[in-house]
Amino acid sequence: MDRKKIFEKHDKQNSFIRVTSPKPVEGSQKAALNRKGNQLFNDGDIEAAMRVFLTTGYSDGLSRVGDHYKSKNRPLEALRMYWLAPDRKKSESLIEQAAFVLQNLIHENEQEQSDG
Repeated sequence: MDRKKIFEKHDKQNSFIRVTSPKPVEGSQKAALNRKGNQLFNDGDIEAAMRVFLTTGYSDGLSRVGDHYKSKNRPLEALRMYWLAPDRKKSESLIEQAAFVLQNLIHENEQEQSDG
């Protein structure tokens, strides 16, 4: 398994978790941006809504974007949104699923090595 290719594939999808916080936006401007983000989300422009919610740090909006990604079978993007929201209940569920998959891959790899 070529790990570099795996990471490059996900890097192009912008799916790694950013851990820095956005710069704060002032109250009235934040409210106006959040309304615009909600409108974009409701109109189906999820990517633009996500950028607005990331800018304002709007946790409910980020969590809804995460729900959208999860429904589209994009768990890494969903995890990123949940983590930034922060919605630990939803992010922990995805982390547990990822851990289960990794454990199975490790177990399969160990079995292949012992059989070979």
